[in-house]
Amino acid sequence: MAATSKRKLEELSVDEFLVSGFDSEDECENEEEEETTVSGNREVKRKTKLTAKTQAKNLKKVGKASEHKDQLSRLKQKDPEFYKFLEHNDRSLLNFDDSDSSDDEDSKIHTLPKHLEEASDEDDDDDDEEEEAAPKSKQSRDVIRVTEKMVEQWKEAVQNELSAKLFREIVQAFKAAVATTKGDGVDLGKYKVEDSSVFNALVSFCMRDLFVALQKMLQLKPDKDKKKLVLPSSSPRWQKAQINIKMYLAGLVQLLSCLTEASVVSAVLRHANQMVPYYLCLPKQCRHFLKQLITQWSTGKETVRVLAFLALNKICRHKQDVYLNPVLKQMYIAYVKNCKFTSPSVLPMINFMQRTLTEMYALDTHVSYQHSFIYIRQLAIHLRNAMTMKKKETYQSVYNWQYIHCLYLWCRVLSTLYPSDVLDPLIYPLTQVIVGCVKLVPTARYYPLRMHCVRALTLLSDSTKTFIPVVPFLLEVLQQVDFNKKPGRMSVRPINFAVVLKLSNANLQEKAFRDGLIEQLYDLILEYFHTQACSIGFPELALPAVIQLKAFLKECKVANYCKQIRQLLDKIQENSAHITSRRQKATFSVADRVAVEAWEKLTTEEGTPLTKYYSHWKKLREKEIQLEISGKERMEDLELPEIKRKKMQESKEGDKKEFKDLFESDSASEDESGGVKHKGKEKTGKKKGVSEDDDFLKDLSDMSDEDGEGESDEDDDSGEDSDDVGRRKKSKNSKNKAAKKLSQLDLKELAEGDEDLVEDLEFSDED
Repeated sequence: MAATSKRKLEELSVDEFLVSGFDSEDECENEEEEETTVSGNREVKRKTKLTAKTQAKNLKKVGKASEHKDQLSRLKQKDPEFYKFLEHNDRSLLNFDDSDSSDDEDSKIHTLPKHLEEASDEDDDDDDEEEEAAPKSKQSRDVIRVTEKMVEQWKEAVQNELSAKLFREIVQAFKAAVATTKGDGVDLGKYKVEDSSVFNALVSFCMRDLFVALQKMLQLKPDKDKKKLVLPSSSPRWQKAQINIKMYLAGLVQLLSCLTEASVVSAVLRHANQMVPYYLCLPKQCRHFLKQLITQWSTGKETVRVLAFLALNKICRHKQDVYLNPVLKQMYIAYVKNCKFTSPSVLPMINFMQRTLTEMYALDTHVSYQHSFIYIRQLAIHLRNAMTMKKKETYQSVYNWQYIHCLYLWCRVLSTLYPSDVLDPLIYPLTQVIVGCVKLVPTARYYPLRMHCVRALTLLSDSTKTFIPVVPFLLEVLQQVDFNKKPGRMSVRPINFAVVLKLSNANLQEKAFRDGLIEQLYDLILEYFHTQACSIGFPELALPAVIQLKAFLKECKVANYCKQIRQLLDKIQENSAHITSRRQKATFSVADRVAVEAWEKLTTEEGTPLTKYYSHWKKLREKEIQLEISGKERMEDLELPEIKRKKMQESKEGDKKEFKDLFESDSASEDESGGVKHKGKEKTGKKKGVSEDDDFLKDLSDMSDEDGEGESDEDDDSGEDSDDVGRRKKSKNSKNKAAKKLSQLDLKELAEGDEDLVEDLEFSDED
């Protein structure tokens, strides 16, 4: 029954179902099942309706253009002739893209707003009020112009007590003052500094008074241990003042970057040195400050460099783990950049950078070993490339000032930090690099570079107590250069080997080259033997040098060179004799190193002849170097003659005095043809091949002619009146006096001269 009733219910329509009864329980259950099916069907229908709507929307988006295209395609089937007509006459009508949609068309169609608003005068008034409000806000935000009176008021207030508000105002004014150094339109903030006097007053006020007032405000007291810094971050008021302190420290760094006057930069650096504890509490500002300090250390004036180094050293000493490694790297790079060119004025600055950078490396030898190993290896790689490739570019990468100064820097570092278990292993590779640099191009043009390398090796050998054979590189020069050869050209100034790496071919021909070379050899040989003067093996060490110096003295014929070398030889032999005499009194064996070191120490304390002479010579040499650095060349040692141009009258009077005896003659009345025809003889004498005496006499006759003209000029200058006849007689008499010295044979030849020439000369005399 349940099945039949269920079947019947399915077959019933809605009206029949409503008419039928609902008494049985089975029917109720069927009804519930039917309701679930109906609800499921409703959901399916709703989903289908939604999909249909979305499809309809998509169809609507096809647009009118696509519908028109469909119509044209149908037209092609219905009426092909008309379609062909359109293709020929109006083809643009048929060209449509499928991408055309109703969205583009809808975007072009103006859509009306839902609510329309009426225009009123109130809207215009509101716009005007907004436009007026903008300048009013600018005016309300207008900057305050700082005056000297305001700066004085701040000074008085700071002396009493520095509050957080007052400190903020001062910092903002300082920021505005620093911003003016940029020269561009920067938002200055609350204050504005226009006058230079106000700028100077404000900056000087901050440099002098602000640090002490800030210390009082933060209630910082100096520690009992003066070497220990008291960081301001330990103050309870640090958090409130931190923002303003950041602003002030950033302004200091910016001010340092903009200033050019050395005195002003020095004043700012002194104040910045006081503010180092504040920089240590702010890492970002400290990094900017270190960067600026390195710039000033490598490029500034002498005082500026010293102050910048003090600040760098102070920061790195108190925070080695954070700042030492990057600071050493940047300082080395700055050193290499600024030693590219060397001159007498730049050389002291390069030496200063070497010494101060050495002090920075001394702060931590382990960090220094990493840097020195890397950079010495880099120098060795450049040298290896030059030795293997043998090209001009690779040679230039070694034979330049930057390479030489880097070698000298590492020699100074290893010498200063000796003894050091960490850095001592680098002595040998550095020595090998320098020796390879000397042997790379062993020509005379690079003798100055050889001298620089020898000086670096001498420093390294003396400080590290390491034997380095330096003298052979110097004695080799004495054998290669021919000092007896006559110089090809003379030079006015001596060659300064301290600021030269390479010589030109013209320099090699000059006398100044050999003079300077002997002087350099004298200095370097003396300096090296001074480092070994107290050694117990000095006689054996000096023996090869003594033999070669004696050989040089036998060959050299230039007295000045022999004098210097002989003096050097005497000092070396005297020191050898002194050491030998002391050794004979020794009672210990050679193998006893402790006794040998004690003997050498005692000898050093007592002194040797060579050490005493060297100390005296060094003082004189340093004075000469200082004169050269200051630009005062040793011109007084050259004894150059002064060249003065004589006046015409003075030269003529001198000629008359010099040839006074030549012009004397007893015969006052001689033919005028005598002197005149001798002038004609000049032309014929050369054809016949006259003797040297005749040529000399001809020159004298020419000079007598000039004297005759000179006498007439003197008469005119003195104001004496003389006619043409008198002048002509004087010239004839002088010529006759010159002819008086001729032999009889010459006089006969002169008598046969051309008379036409006499007429011409007489005519010229009358003119």
